[in-house]
Amino acid sequence: MKVLKFGGTSVGSASRMKEVVRLIADGERKIVVLSAMSGTTNKLVEISECLYGKRLREAAEMIDGLEAVYAGHVEELYSTDEYREKGKKIIKEHFDYLRSFVKDIFTLYEEKIVLAQGELISTKMVYNYMLEQGYDAAFLPALDFMRTDRLGEPDINYIRKHMAGMLGSGDGCIYITQGFICRNAFNEIDNLQRGGSDYTASLIGAAIDAEEVQIWTDIDGLHNNDPRIVENTSPVRSLTFDEAAELAYFGAKILHPACIIPAKRAGIPVLLLNTMQPEAPGTLIAGNCTGGGIKAVAAKDNITAIKVKSNGRLPASGFLRKVFEIFESYMVPVDMVCTSEMNVAVATDKTAHLDEVADELSHYGEVAIDTDMCIACVVGDMGRHNAGTMKTVVDALAEMPVRMVSYGSSDNNIAFLVRAADKKQALCALSRALFSC
Repeated sequence: MKVLKFGGTSVGSASRMKEVVRLIADGERKIVVLSAMSGTTNKLVEISECLYGKRLREAAEMIDGLEAVYAGHVEELYSTDEYREKGKKIIKEHFDYLRSFVKDIFTLYEEKIVLAQGELISTKMVYNYMLEQGYDAAFLPALDFMRTDRLGEPDINYIRKHMAGMLGSGDGCIYITQGFICRNAFNEIDNLQRGGSDYTASLIGAAIDAEEVQIWTDIDGLHNNDPRIVENTSPVRSLTFDEAAELAYFGAKILHPACIIPAKRAGIPVLLLNTMQPEAPGTLIAGNCTGGGIKAVAAKDNITAIKVKSNGRLPASGFLRKVFEIFESYMVPVDMVCTSEMNVAVATDKTAHLDEVADELSHYGEVAIDTDMCIACVVGDMGRHNAGTMKTVVDALAEMPVRMVSYGSSDNNIAFLVRAADKKQALCALSRALFSC
């Protein structure tokens, strides 16, 4: 069985939903993971912000506006009065539920429930459309099997056990389920964070030992650079799991960073495909992909660099240990690190507790902070036998200041910290040097 995930753009309108159904209704048994319709989660976040801020009238108006949008999609999606009425009922139930939060206390618990409504609505709309068209479809509620443990990590044993009891044996049955949403260890509605629909698909694939996981988006596979910034990019046709994971973590928007982990552990290939151009080959991610060399460039935004120059109170080994203990205590992940005997520089995209971190670090040395930075990452075969790659990359960035360099910790990655203002220049220069474009 295959697992297919379709993102928000792929189900962003009634016509796109119909196209998704056309793609999946090929007579083969499969599980289909759907995101919320494009723009919906952002709007639900805005509604939540209004509710937190007690801007109740504004929240009510936004709910009414979003409901009107969905009412239009229902009219366009269904062709019979029976299913139009079913669609209207679904919309009314969910938006009446959203309105119930306008009159009550609003906390993080309620926010998670609000954010779940987008996926719940989109899946019900597509499922009912399939029934209207006579397809063999079944509804598979993610809240009945997708669960995280007390540490917030997916409980794969729970997922596997509960999915096994929910899947029938019909040869042509298509199961429709939600991405992103789940329950936590306390049985509360929660989520896998933004972009988590990819993660859902990969977790399901691992749980059922799927033949393949397909991630359908609005672009032909993963490109060798950011097509929104760099001209003449091209799709990368194959990547190893490690290469794909590096690219996802360092900014390739097509793939959720955590998506690769379950698939890699289970040895399940992941195929990135384009709903707008379904005949395109896309990008295959697998453990046995051939072809070395440089595969792609990505960039991670909103990076802050923190440099600590030791004041000598601690020896070198104790100094490094203490620095990283401080970052750990505030749960601030480190994206890059460079060290000398008594100096350490790190880069992170999490700044919620930056002031507290800097204050504690100041007890052990002089602290300098640079904001508005960016990590430019080159991914491919960086093994010790691949001579000359580093020189090519460094030469490409010779005209701009580089704050940090990370090389050698991975055979798949060279990362540079540059100013955010230099991001476009860096990405374009790397494309010219590495891909002649």
